[in-house]
Amino acid sequence: MPTRQTVPVVVASPHSGSVYPGEFLDQAAVPLTALRRAEDAFVDELFAAAPSLGMPFLAARFPRSYVDANREPYELDPGMFEGPLPRPLNHRTTRVAAGLGMIPRVAASGEAIYRGRVPSETIEQRLETCWRPYHQTLSLLVEHTYSSFGGALLIDAHSMPSSASNLGSRDREGRVDIVLGDNHGESCDAGLVAAAERWFRSRGLRVLRNQPYAGGFTTQRYGRPALARHALQVEINRALYMDEARHEKLPTAGVFTRLITGFLEEMGYQARETLQPRPLAAE
Repeated sequence: MPTRQTVPVVVASPHSGSVYPGEFLDQAAVPLTALRRAEDAFVDELFAAAPSLGMPFLAARFPRSYVDANREPYELDPGMFEGPLPRPLNHRTTRVAAGLGMIPRVAASGEAIYRGRVPSETIEQRLETCWRPYHQTLSLLVEHTYSSFGGALLIDAHSMPSSASNLGSRDREGRVDIVLGDNHGESCDAGLVAAAERWFRSRGLRVLRNQPYAGGFTTQRYGRPALARHALQVEINRALYMDEARHEKLPTAGVFTRLITGFLEEMGYQARETLQPRPLAAE
C-alpha cells in the first residue's frame, strides 16, 4: 500500500509468483525449470514503484502453474481430478481445452504437470489459500479506490514470451513489444487505452491492442466502464528485459523498469483527469 493513495489506480500482477509449495513439486512430473516458464517473471519488480506513486500494488506470490488467479474459480478440467468434484465445473472453455484452467494441467512446454490424477479436495484447498484471498484483496482495493475517487483504473500487469509476440518475422520489425488488452473495448475507457498506447509508442515500442491477448478473468470481472471501474491488461515482451532461456534479468532491466515507472506516472495522471468527478461550476 502507498503511504497515501493519491491517484485512482490499482496495479496487480497475478502471474509473477515464484514460491513453489513442496507438496506441489513432489506431485510434478516436470522439473522446476519447466514450471517457471509459465511465470510472468520479474513483472512485480518492473511495476514495484507503484506504491511510491500513490497506487496500491497487489502481487501474487503463489506461482501460476499452481493456481492461475486470472481464471474463473471453477474453470477446470474434470479429467484431472480423482474423487467427487465440489460443484459443476466450467470446463468448456478454450483455456481448459488447452490445459490452462485455474489449476493448470500442462506446463508452458505443453507437458503434463502432474504424474497422475489430482485429489479433488485440492480444488477447494487452493481456492481458499490462494485464489480467494487474492481476489478478495483486489476487490477491496478497487472498491476503496472507487469510493475515494469516484472511479478506478486497474492495471493488470503481465508478460508474454517473445515467441508469442513475433508476428511471423525474425527481425525487429516483426516483433510486438506491448499488447494492451481491454476485452475488445469492453473493460476500459477508450481514452485511457489510447493514452497508454500513445505513451508506449512515443518511446519507440511496437504496440498492439487485444492481439494475441485481449484480457482474461481479471479484466472481465473488474472492468465495468459504465460503473466507472476500468481494467486494462498490459502484456510486456519478456525479451525486452530478461533472458528467457536462463530466467535472468538483462543488464537493461533497470532502464526498462524506469520506463514502466514513467508509464505508471502517466496513467496516474490520465486516470485522475479522466475518472475523478469534476466539481460543478459556480452559478
